[in-house]
Amino acid sequence: MAVRAVAWLHLWAATGLACTPASVSDAGYLILLGIRTTCSEIILRHEVLKDGFHRDLLIKVKFGESIEDLQTCRLLIKQHIPTGLFVDPYELASLQERNITEAMMVSENFNIEAPNYLSEESEILIYARQDSQCVDCFQAFLPVHYRYHRPHSKDGETFIVVNNPDLLMYCDQEFPILKCWAQSEVGAPCTLKNKDTCQWKNMKYKSVNKNVTLRVPVGLTVHTSLVCSVTLLVTILCSTSILVAVFKYGHFSL
Repeated sequence: MAVRAVAWLHLWAATGLACTPASVSDAGYLILLGIRTTCSEIILRHEVLKDGFHRDLLIKVKFGESIEDLQTCRLLIKQHIPTGLFVDPYELASLQERNITEAMMVSENFNIEAPNYLSEESEILIYARQDSQCVDCFQAFLPVHYRYHRPHSKDGETFIVVNNPDLLMYCDQEFPILKCWAQSEVGAPCTLKNKDTCQWKNMKYKSVNKNVTLRVPVGLTVHTSLVCSVTLLVTILCSTSILVAVFKYGHFSL
């Protein structure tokens, strides 16, 4: 294909019909040379690790083009947290101190003790890191926890849907390949420590799975009387045991 294209170019040059912007478009010229003009896709994968009420959300991003020339770029993941989940800000601070993850909460007045039906959605900004095992891959790690849900009358479980995040990129210099993926610009902190606002490019990508769905076990309303009775009985027994121990082994002075 390339040999045939070169032959055509020599023929055009000899006849005075060399390509100009008016005669042949850049895309047609590249196609003639056998160079692919379509943009490759960014692939995003959501994974949920561990079992129980305490999970780890792992987000992996793979670029379709080599990013060796994009070493000055940073990747930011804006993850929406539904009401059925919460992120512990104290846990985030601990993970940052140990250099495990870099994330910050956007929402204010966040209550980690509130149940699902008294909570609001929140947003987390996660600064992704380049994967040491993949030159054109990034990944981000975020621990999430289930909130308490209302008991159901029949089904003993409910579902939480975690939507795919927004993928943001900021580069110190402009690269033509970014035009393939960029859709708009979004203002966000430049880094976790630098609170200055940078204009990040909102990138379009292809997700391996549409959304992440988590299954949460919940109580049944028919068990309300039994649970309340057992809880009250255990509370009375424990309180009585404490009082007996205090009067038996305690030292009182008037």
